[in-house]
Amino acid sequence: MAMTRQKVLDQYFMDARHKLIDVAAFLDRVERAEGDADFRLDAFKDAMKRLDGRGADRANDVLMAFSDQTQEPIDKAPGKGACGAWSGKAQ
Repeated sequence: MAMTRQKVLDQYFMDARHKLIDVAAFLDRVERAEGDADFRLDAFKDAMKRLDGRGADRANDVLMAFSDQTQEPIDKAPGKGACGAWSGKAQ
């Protein structure tokens, strides 16, 4: 059985509030820091815009903002680990 909106708010609001404040603090730190940002900040800002959309696919929309949506496999990974966002450039 589905939870009521009130129960969802009761159960998850404080956690979501905490995460939102954490995101705001992250953005404040980035803004105060010197130097240029890279593609990750662009992807982050794009993902935040997707939060304002209507519908029930916000989580998927945010995930796709960080994802490489190309279909062709690459010959070799450019590094040893993930960086959390796609640069938008072919490797």
